Amino acid sequence: MSPVLLLGCVLGYFLLLLAVAWFTSRRADNEAFFIGGRRSHWALVAFGMVGTSLSGVTFVSVPGTVGAGGFGYLQIVIGHVLGYLVVAFVLLPLYYRLGVTSIYRYLDERFGGASHRTGAAFFIVSRTLGATARLYLVVRVLQDMVLDRLGVPFWLSAAVILAMVLLYTLEGGVRTIVFTDTLQTAGMLAGLVLCVGFLLHTLDFSALQAFTRMQEQGLATLWGGDPWSRGWWFKQLVAGMFIAIAMTGLDQEMMQKNISVATLGGAQKNVVVMSLILLAVVALFLYLGALLAMFAPGVGLAAQGDRLFPAVVLGHLPGWVQIVFVLALVSALFPSADGALTALTSSTCIDLLGLQKKPWDEARKARLRKQVHLGFAALFMLLVMVFRWIDDASMVLLILKLAGYTYGPLLGLFAFGLLTRARPRERWVPVVAIASPLITWAIDANQRLLFGRWEIGLELLLVNATITFAGLWLASRRHAAAPPR
Repeated sequence: MSPVLLLGCVLGYFLLLLAVAWFTSRRADNEAFFIGGRRSHWALVAFGMVGTSLSGVTFVSVPGTVGAGGFGYLQIVIGHVLGYLVVAFVLLPLYYRLGVTSIYRYLDERFGGASHRTGAAFFIVSRTLGATARLYLVVRVLQDMVLDRLGVPFWLSAAVILAMVLLYTLEGGVRTIVFTDTLQTAGMLAGLVLCVGFLLHTLDFSALQAFTRMQEQGLATLWGGDPWSRGWWFKQLVAGMFIAIAMTGLDQEMMQKNISVATLGGAQKNVVVMSLILLAVVALFLYLGALLAMFAPGVGLAAQGDRLFPAVVLGHLPGWVQIVFVLALVSALFPSADGALTALTSSTCIDLLGLQKKPWDEARKARLRKQVHLGFAALFMLLVMVFRWIDDASMVLLILKLAGYTYGPLLGLFAFGLLTRARPRERWVPVVAIASPLITWAIDANQRLLFGRWEIGLELLLVNATITFAGLWLASRRHAAAPPR
């Protein structure tokens, strides 16, 4: 397939996004940018959030995990469903009762300004690292498939893609991305279904025959049975549950879309429906990964991990499938990048800069918001180049590992506020929040010495949160307790 034709398809898709952005951002003010004017329909948000939750990492990296781990990743996603129930019926009622624009205002109400800023700062670090890792993976695949053959350097590819995202998020924010995420999720899922269908046809299997062959080859193994290993089913379910609570329920990007829904009931339906769709979609991605693992040996392909799916498509599938793959990949890219830029801008402006409290007119506030937005785009560019240097073999596992360190203090802070009546001394909150990931890292680095055969995997997030909780308890004025909100 001609790289020029592939690039033309990407540009055509981007023009469609721009048209949607122009239509949805007309007369958009700061309130529309931050929370969509609280008029988003729950079904649109639910469908669009599937794309945000999955991103290009899922599209490329999750199928690549099957060769080494079977369907084990699905254990984490089953845990996600349990975590989303906590988000829907514990956290969302809290956010709607407080009427927040930024969810970290809860920490201000419960503990004070230092806790508020600490929570927002950890979200900013967490989402920036996660979003740029996802962005890097998709840019790398596009580079390998299309742009290298056109002689375009990697740094220029990343800069152009970031500029595209900026063009359609700078004005409309959440009001725009609720619609663009829906379009992009549809494109990603259509690409997934078409790729699965084509591989089944090429391998001459029915869906059931293919699954039987996967089981025979050990590719469809789901439950990890060794309690000592990182892949034990109980560890994976617990890790998945708390990852969902932290990375969705305590994440401004994900929650600002939820609280853009007019009613609490609608937002709760959004989260529950989204969790079930997500479970089915990830299962299909793993099924695709097993098909790829069966296809690759027959054509002498040795690629593994994140590089398997692109290598099969680029080297061994017809041109129309390459177009479908590239468009689906771009559809998976944009929901991650656009939502992250918007949420990071919102949290910085509201939580750290206090934009809503400033006695400025709307135009001046909008100028500051746009400056922050552009600043994060520049930071994204820098971090994409850092990930280019790291070039980890499985970005999905790297992202979840990073989340264990950066979301742990957030989980500890919210848990302490909801489960206790104590109020920590404000000056100690940032200290505890910074110390907890460092202690967690020391535990992780010395697991064999500390625990012998027992391995801690993605449940490091819970370890980190527990250390934060304990530190806040030690720093609390228990005689001057505040009731949990």
